[in-house]
Amino acid sequence: GINSFNDMMEAMGVSRGVLSNRLKWLQEVDCLRRDTSGGGERRPIYHLTSKSIDLYDGALMAINWERRWFSNPELDAVQLRHHVCGQDFMPEMRCGKCSANVRLQDVEYQPGPGVARDVREKKVRRRSSISIMDIPSRRALYRNLINLVGDRWTANVIALAFHGLQRFEQFHRELPVATNILSDRLRFLVEEGVFEQVAYQQRPVRYEYQLTAKGEDLFPWFLALLQWGDRWCDPEGRGRPMLVNHRRCGALLEGQVVCSACGGKLLAHEVSFSRNGEAL
Repeated sequence: GINSFNDMMEAMGVSRGVLSNRLKWLQEVDCLRRDTSGGGERRPIYHLTSKSIDLYDGALMAINWERRWFSNPELDAVQLRHHVCGQDFMPEMRCGKCSANVRLQDVEYQPGPGVARDVREKKVRRRSSISIMDIPSRRALYRNLINLVGDRWTANVIALAFHGLQRFEQFHRELPVATNILSDRLRFLVEEGVFEQVAYQQRPVRYEYQLTAKGEDLFPWFLALLQWGDRWCDPEGRGRPMLVNHRRCGALLEGQVVCSACGGKLLAHEVSFSRNGEAL
């Protein structure tokens, strides 16, 4: 519900210039609509579009992951209520065909009609480490997830790990990234407990980067983002680049985020957030 420039700046603790640039970009990619009908050009209101509202599933999965793996009193105090059944709930990612909870171990992949190679120019500028994001807002309910996937290379490495890649050379073969940057990202993911470093060769010592339970538990968030991309990021109409099959029922996986109390699909306008009885 925070939709004016000054209120956003206060809530996020971000500089005026940074916020202005982000708002312009979000309008360019059709995730925000600028409305000057109420306060004029000097006091515009920014509205979500259908494209950005459709990110709601990912936001709910982010909250789930944060609650499971981090102690955050602000987040723990948040209650989600489903107006359809009138119950407080936890969101769950389930298969739209068989209603089973979606787990990484139960999926397999195959190329889709829109499959293509990554043809981006290789990133060679040296960065010794990832800058840790400082998010002072009391409303930042998934700051740890942002810290992990706010960098495109860590997000790409985690996604590739879901496909079974574990070794440095495998990640490097798939990504247009310099070796020093990839090393930094792998080290960071080990430090954050997303990967476990396991030696598979002693002379010289070489390691595999295996997903931990914490890393595997990121899969529902990635699936929500993948499905959002399939719906909104295919301007040429080529179709899905990747198909995800659910082994448990044999169907093409269509993950649905549902209410743990009634099993109904969750829609943004049918859910309310509150913290200690105070509406958010």
